[in-house]
Amino acid sequence: MAFMEVIFGKKNRPRCLFKTVEVFYHHHRIASHIRRIGYADPQILPEHMPEKHRRYLDRNKTAYLQWAERIGPSTLSVIKTFFAAVKVEQQAYRPCGALMKLADRYSTQRLEAACTRALTYTPSPSLKNIRTILQTGQDQAKPDQAKAKKKPTKNPYSLLRGSQYFGGDSSC
Repeated sequence: MAFMEVIFGKKNRPRCLFKTVEVFYHHHRIASHIRRIGYADPQILPEHMPEKHRRYLDRNKTAYLQWAERIGPSTLSVIKTFFAAVKVEQQAYRPCGALMKLADRYSTQRLEAACTRALTYTPSPSLKNIRTILQTGQDQAKPDQAKAKKKPTKNPYSLLRGSQYFGGDSSC
């Protein structure tokens, strides 16, 4: 007897015959496929996929790299690090898609600036690094402002003694 499965969000009854596999819903056949015995890869038909899943069929490594190339060299470098960090190519699709959403939410110019800023901090930035840079507005700050150090003020009540106290050279 066939077992219950969930396909298309509904409980269905698949029936496996010698040459075909059929799926029934309320005693009506909704799908029929030729049975492939000995194949390890599943047969994926786009018309049997939900609409949300079909949108991602055209996404692949080259599509993400082409998109990043249109944005700028820093974004391209970040996308390449996402793909270099995973063993399976499809594992990098999620952070790449999230990066595309950040470009929609902010702008492509800000995303490129955030990727540039993130690459100055680390050679392999994460999505979290870039999102934080965009949320805090660090991508809009000038690089000179970020690197400018405050000059220490002289505190007469300080517990630290400088080289002048010990009679040494003050230029150290």
